[in-house]
Order: sequence, then C-alpha cells, then structure tokens
Amino acid sequence: MVSSSIGSDVFAAFALLVISALVLSLLRHYLPLRTTPSYLLTPVFLALALPCSIILLVPIDLASSSGTDTDGNRGIWLPDRLILVSWRITYWLTFMLTWFILPLLGEYSDSGYREPKDRFVYSLRTNGRYQLIVLSVSVVGAIYFFLQGGLQGQSLKALVMALAYAWGLIMAVYLMGHGLVALPRKLFRNASVSGRLRKLQSHAPIIHDKMEEAVEELGSIETQVTQLYQRKSTLGPELRDWVEELAEPSNKQGPRAGGSSAGSGIPPVITDRYMADVARKLKRARHKKARFVDEWKNLVQQAADLQAVLDAASSRQLDFGRRSGIRLPFMTPTLRYYAHTHLIPAVRIATGTILSMASIGLIWSEIVHIFEGGSKLSLIGLTVVHHPGSSRGEIGFGGQMVASAWLLYMCTAALYSMSEIKVWGNRALVKRQTYAESACWYSLQVAKLTVPLSFNFITMLQPTIYKETQFYQFLGKLINFTPLGEGFSRYFPIFVLLPVCATLFNLYGKIKNVLGFGVLDDESEDNAIGGWRDGQTLIARELQSDGSRVGLAPTYHDSSARSSLDNRGRPESRASLLPVTNNSRRTDPRQNIANEELDDSGRYFFQDLGERVKNTFETTDRPQWLRELGSSFKKPRWMDNESGGISSWFGGGNGQSSGGVRL
Repeated sequence: MVSSSIGSDVFAAFALLVISALVLSLLRHYLPLRTTPSYLLTPVFLALALPCSIILLVPIDLASSSGTDTDGNRGIWLPDRLILVSWRITYWLTFMLTWFILPLLGEYSDSGYREPKDRFVYSLRTNGRYQLIVLSVSVVGAIYFFLQGGLQGQSLKALVMALAYAWGLIMAVYLMGHGLVALPRKLFRNASVSGRLRKLQSHAPIIHDKMEEAVEELGSIETQVTQLYQRKSTLGPELRDWVEELAEPSNKQGPRAGGSSAGSGIPPVITDRYMADVARKLKRARHKKARFVDEWKNLVQQAADLQAVLDAASSRQLDFGRRSGIRLPFMTPTLRYYAHTHLIPAVRIATGTILSMASIGLIWSEIVHIFEGGSKLSLIGLTVVHHPGSSRGEIGFGGQMVASAWLLYMCTAALYSMSEIKVWGNRALVKRQTYAESACWYSLQVAKLTVPLSFNFITMLQPTIYKETQFYQFLGKLINFTPLGEGFSRYFPIFVLLPVCATLFNLYGKIKNVLGFGVLDDESEDNAIGGWRDGQTLIARELQSDGSRVGLAPTYHDSSARSSLDNRGRPESRASLLPVTNNSRRTDPRQNIANEELDDSGRYFFQDLGERVKNTFETTDRPQWLRELGSSFKKPRWMDNESGGISSWFGGGNGQSSGGVRL
C-alpha cells in the first residue's frame, strides 16, 4: 500500500468536473437551461452525472482492492472507506431518483393543472397505481426473503436492493443484447453514401406522414381551445384565465374560426378536470409536432448533404453551401470531398469492426462466466487483469482504462437500443425542445440501467478479484443474500443471446409480418413503409421550397455525375428530373409525377425486365459462328413469300385475295 493517494484524489476530482461539464453540455443541447426550472434541472443532472461517475468508480474500486504492488503501476486508487461512502451516496441517490423523485417530477410536468398543489396530487395519484403494482409483487418476494433470512432489517434491505437490481438487469440485458448487434451494423450500413441516402429516402414518407399527423392533431386541439376561448364569457374567473392562458400561444396570429361546440366534443359544463385534460393534450401535441418537425428537418438536411457528396463525384469539389456550422480553415472543397467519400466511410468500417469484435467478446464472457472456472476464459477478465501471474490478480492503470472502455460500451449499447424501441409512446429527445416528462423519463432509464450493468460487468472477472471490491461488499452480498438471488445474478445474463439472435436474424421483421406491428425499428429496406421514390420526391420538394437550399436538390444535369451514382449502386430514377412545384406538404407526391414512375405493379416490373433483357441481347456482340449459323440452313419453298408461301393459304399471295382462308 502506498502511503498517500493525493494524486488519485486530484485525478478523481478533475474527472468528476469533466463529467459534470459534459452532462451540462448534453442538457444544454436538449433543454433550454434558462427556462427550465431548477427543481427539474437538478434531478435530471444528477440522474445523468451519477451513472457516469459509476463508470469511473468501478475501475477505481477494482484497482484499490486488487492493485499492483509497485507504486508506478498501481493506477488510480482511493481508500476503502472513501470508496464505500461513495458507493452508498451514489447508489441511494440513484435509487431515490429512479423510483420516486423522477417519476413524480415526470407526471408533475405532464399534468395539465395550473396550481402546484393540484399537479402534485395528480402526480401522486398517477404514480400510486404503479407503486401499488410494485408493492404487490414485492410482497411475494418479502415472504421468500423473510423465510430465508428471518424477520430482520438486513432481509428488508436485501429485498429492496435485490428487486431493484433484478428489474434493472432484465431491461439492461435485453437492451444491451440488441445494441451489441444493431450498433456495429448501423456503422457498416452508413459507410455507404448511396446506401445511406436510399435508407433516408425510404424513411422519408414515414417521417413526413407522422409530421402531418402531428400538425393535424395540434390543429384539432387548438381549434378546441379556440372554441373554449369563444365561450369564456360563460365561465368563472379562474376558468376564464385558464382558457386565456391556453389560447394565448395559439392566437398570436389571431383566433381561429372554430366550428360549433356541439360537434367538437366540448361538454356543456366545463370543469377543472376537463381543462387539465385539454391542457395536457395540448402540451403533448406541441411536443409531438416539435419532435417530428425536427426529425424531418434533420432527415432532409442529411439527404441533401449525401446528395451533394454523390453529385461531387465528377468535379471532386464538395461544398455543402451552408453559411452556418463549423468551418475549418484547412478543409478545402477537394479535401472535404475525399474526407466524405473515403476517410469517413473507412473510419465507420474500422469502428464497426472493432465494436463487432467487442460485442463477440462481451457475449462470450457472458456465456462462460456461468460455469465454474469460466472466468479464466472470459475475454473481459483477460483484458482487464494484466498481471495474471500474481497470486491474487492485479489491476493497474492500463486495466482500469480497459475496464472503463468495456463498461462504457455496455452502457452505450443499452442506451442506443432505447432510441429504436417504439413502445415508449410520445417520448423523444428533441434539440432545445425536449418535453419535461421525456427528459425525466430518459434520465430515469439511464440511472436505472447503469448499476445492474456495472455489477454484471464485475462478475465477469475472477471471483478472487471482484469479491474484494467495496461494490460487492455493499451490493453483491445483498443480491446473493438468498440462493434465488445468487442464481438469478449468475445465470440470467445468458439470456442476452435472445435479443442478439433476434436482431442478428431479423426476427423483429418476421414478427411484424405475422402480427402486423413491430417493437423495434427494422432497418431493412424491404420493411420500410413507402417507396424510396416517394421519399426522394418529398425531399426534393422540401429542398426546392427552401430558397436557401435550392442548389442542393438532385438535378443530375451532369451525365458523368449521374453515371457515377448508378455505378455506386443507386438505381436510376427519373423522378429527380421532374419539376417540383412549391405546393403544400399535404399534397400527395404521386400527383406530381407520372403514374408510370411510381408504378410498382407486376406489369411495370415485367415490362422493365423485358426491356432490359432485349437491350442486353441487342447490344451484345455475337461471335462469328453464331452469325453464320443460319446460312447453312435453306429455307423451304412454302415459307417463301415471293412464291406465295404460307401467306397464300390465307389469301395473302401478291395481294390478290381479300384475306379469306382457302380450304
């Protein structure tokens, strides 16, 4: 043991400051910091900063309990008492944020009531149903724990921590298993510029339709608010102020001419509960519109950039034409072109390859660690423990860096899957416009997943190492307090093979075809709703309607640029050559192009196939023996038209007959 840990203390403090700065920059990207209330911003910040500190605390705990004997290779270490206190503060703060504070704040922000008391009561009532379900399940677990350990405080503490760990591990293993396959595969697919553009064009009709639905839904609710505004004279003073507050953002350009209240579903008696329901729907509709408008804008911008990269194939000069954004002085148009066509795809392929190997290593480690002595075959254990020849196994600074990388990839894979799952409802992260309830929910999930993944990570090391950590002394002993908890912690992670196989073999797409709905976004083009031609037309229309980006619309005036697109695997389409009118977004793109351009029926398919086969045979140079093959055969006299031949049977000889058949 070295005598002082001043250097490690300074490093840990500096790392915490860096983590806090990164979390603040992330919050600034998704939330308006000046207008977000502090009672919401502080818990969300803690729910993100504490899990990030766990990624730092686990390697420090490993090196502190199993460090090297030499001072130079010991790495970052802290006293055991300080690490234990850090684990207690981090875990119980995360626990309170996950199960109580953030759920209450989420429902409080989503409530439509005006008064804080009414909003808090609504939040308590809504969360009470969920907590009642959790409590009913906990009763069964409490009976088992009390039978195993007796009626004492340690059993109750073990029950709470074990149930929270079990629920978090179930979600974490499923999400991580999906991300271990989906994340490298996305990098490989995005390496192709033309393939990425085709994928964006295939998804454009979906995003555009959702944006239109969001706009229509918001318009319907705003019309309802306008009708309430027209009836405000019949309401009480409090309800009148409430209606004016709701109608103020919608009436900046004047009140809408709403229809009669009889057909709009407005009850004859307006109550506080009805007004709260309208206010909640209005906030959700505005968030939904902001979400899909932002997604559509990002999709169009990405498609325009990819199209610009493809169009620059002939000139080797790439300029996106945007006035905003970071411009590097050394980045010339030629260098920018080679960076986007060669360097960035190569980096994506290399990163995807590294992550694929890391995924294989994680899956292998999850499988072998369930066997006795399997930790010696665990790739995580072999890469983290750099001194296997020692009697107790030692972890230095290099092992800490590798452990942080492994743990960071596990959390990244799990969090990446959350962006693809569709069962979260209207929750989404929007730049500078994230809904308060969505911010609480996403930060809650980050806090909920990190602790189970961290404990699952250390169990893939040698038992002689991880059982000496303060993390295991604090949490692991209570999880393994009963044989059921120990077996669950040891054998359940092998179920990571289920989401891995489901994602690898596209079982989600097969389930979608059978049942008619999907749980995860299927990235295959065959399962995309709407054709890529529709998406290409919608994107071109959006680019042409925006005067600042007219030059980015696909024109294909240069024949060499067009041929380069076809050589890259992008099917040639005449839809981009057609003029695009500046119509409303709600117009069906099929009305703006010829019917044969969007005809995907069997008739068009066989016609196109026949033309391609015909052109192939007509333009192929036949060998000499094939051209002279017919000269060796003499045509019979009855086939000669000059002497009547077969045409004379039908009265066609020399044009003397009227065309009747001769018998």
